[in-house]
Amino acid sequence: LGVFLTCTYTAKEATKKPKKPKLYVPQIDCDVKAGKIINPEFIAKCPPGCQDVKYRVYGTDIYASFSSVCNAAIHSGIIDNTGGKILVQKVAGHSGYRGSFSNGVRSLSLPRWRESFLVSEGKPRKGVTYPSTLEYSSSKSVAAKSGNDHVNVPTGDAVRREYQTSPVPTPATQMVTTTPTPTTTTTDPSTTVPQPTTTPATTRTTATAAKTRPGLHRLRDMAFRGTSISASNRNIVQHNTGIQRQEPVATFQRAAGSPAHLAMETDSWKPGLSLFDTGFSSKEKLNPKPLESISQGNQNCKVDLSFLMDGSWSIGKRRFQLQKRFLGNVAQALGIGSAGPLMGIVQYGHDPSTEFNLKTYTNSKDLRNAIEKIQQKGGLSNVGKALSFVNKNFFLDANGNRGGAPNVVVVVVDGWPTDRVEEASRLARESGINIFFVTVEAAAQNEKQNVIEPNFVDKAVCRTNGFYSINVPSWFSLHKVVQPLVKRVCDTDRLVCSKTCLNSADIGFVIDGSSSVGTSNFRTVLQFVANISKEFEISDTDTRVGAVQYTYEQRLEFSFDKYSTKEDVLSAIKRISYWSGGTSTGAAISYASEQLFSKSKPNKRKIMILITDGRSYDDVSVPAMEAHRNGVIAYSIGVAWAAPDELEAIATDPDKEHSFFVDEFDNLYRYVNQLIQNICTEFNSQPRN
Repeated sequence: LGVFLTCTYTAKEATKKPKKPKLYVPQIDCDVKAGKIINPEFIAKCPPGCQDVKYRVYGTDIYASFSSVCNAAIHSGIIDNTGGKILVQKVAGHSGYRGSFSNGVRSLSLPRWRESFLVSEGKPRKGVTYPSTLEYSSSKSVAAKSGNDHVNVPTGDAVRREYQTSPVPTPATQMVTTTPTPTTTTTDPSTTVPQPTTTPATTRTTATAAKTRPGLHRLRDMAFRGTSISASNRNIVQHNTGIQRQEPVATFQRAAGSPAHLAMETDSWKPGLSLFDTGFSSKEKLNPKPLESISQGNQNCKVDLSFLMDGSWSIGKRRFQLQKRFLGNVAQALGIGSAGPLMGIVQYGHDPSTEFNLKTYTNSKDLRNAIEKIQQKGGLSNVGKALSFVNKNFFLDANGNRGGAPNVVVVVVDGWPTDRVEEASRLARESGINIFFVTVEAAAQNEKQNVIEPNFVDKAVCRTNGFYSINVPSWFSLHKVVQPLVKRVCDTDRLVCSKTCLNSADIGFVIDGSSSVGTSNFRTVLQFVANISKEFEISDTDTRVGAVQYTYEQRLEFSFDKYSTKEDVLSAIKRISYWSGGTSTGAAISYASEQLFSKSKPNKRKIMILITDGRSYDDVSVPAMEAHRNGVIAYSIGVAWAAPDELEAIATDPDKEHSFFVDEFDNLYRYVNQLIQNICTEFNSQPRN
């Protein structure tokens, strides 16, 4: 009997279905923004109480990545104010986000942003492994909550990444950790499954032997350049013979199994981590790459720069070497460093791939050495495809994008692209990316018939005034444009594409402090001013804010250069004390023109927002016209007894887009979104020449 029972129990145990491992869901705070989380897809738990106006949301259904994740989930109806589990998926940036009121949350409009996200019910998708801890882009450690456990998750430079084992050519090793987090590489945001990667260009490894390409240095495969061999001084071979006239055939290395040959980058091993943390057994010998020296760099040229280098067959081996020398000289002239310019490189042919990103190298010497080791891809010259790739994948926080530095792309192209660039360029510009073109050996007269998109440079660049394009007659004179290009890239005042409606203005508030307003209503006006100010990116180099209060007299509350952070500006607005007196609006406009806008920076848009509740004792039309002539864009907001004719005289034309009226102070909040939307619409309508 005992034997029978034992056998029965064993049989039951054997037939039991294995239990699914429990998914531990990390908890995030209400103020966490999607852009601060590196993971491209994750499930998280939101706490109660996130339905609050201080947790900003931008967009409807699809949200800009600097929105509060949890409040966006409430806005979309996935959860309510009691909290709950949500699934977040990162997607590409959009050219416009529509604000709306939904489920008790008011979302704001935005003209464009570089990254977006979707929110859905917090159920795992089949075949996707979700992290139990989240990776953050900040430099401090963040405690992620998994059930009842509290785990300190290193973030920023300390987040878990992939590690290389040796600088000799071996199969690329994928890091194994105790937490199934996605790797911090340039990946398709629609999946969290880690892809095969290669190491940085200085120690690139591959699982396949180097392959020899047939000699195909042709003029756009003759389909795009015509058939005249004498039309260009390039390295050309006989079709299908594999015999090259002048130069040996180049060899190429790519990572095994890498889809579309995307070269994704890893960080070098960092000392101080245990073998358990890296996923290697104690029997394996680690040969870490020495840490690169970090340079502060040229602090007068703080830009995040991506070079699109031409790796097509038409360029030939010798000219490809000249291009690498040019890029190395540019890196040296820029003065690469953590507080100055950072530079990454994407090579394009038929498909683009990242050679290294912004954070891979932090000094010019290491960057130049890495450039020397880049090997040619081959293929056509699909510049439009490369620009789309950069727009969606390169300028991400995980790849070293700093946010406060302008995003710049320099496209080096041999002759002309083999695809269309206009649409991809427009989307990149709308994401705030400044596009420069360096075209070498442009199409001769008898070759222009083969150009797919005539005037492709003017259709691609940020301005068609010649500042963003350089044409070089020969690859052998490319070295002459190093300094002119560096000077233009570093001229941040003229990088107009990085200037958005939210970071490029001097905004002066002119506030009616007359007796008819009253103390309580004056505080409501200050809240209105603060709500507008919150929506802008405030710093010394971005939007600046100043304020004037007036009665019969005028008082400068604070100037444009007084405060350089949003927190300081909001505190200063809160401290403004109610004055009380008469209403001389015309004199206040003249005072603001003299004390505020005469001190605006040349590259700033001058925006005056005037709030008043009554008719002025003096004339407003002449001071307003003078302000308009001096480039001030004036918005007038009238309350209660404000005179409509004066509001129209103060406002910039067209009046209906620059003048607003509310019947009582408590309704001012209704025009915050409309005012910001009008400011952005006007900014985006500026001509490109």
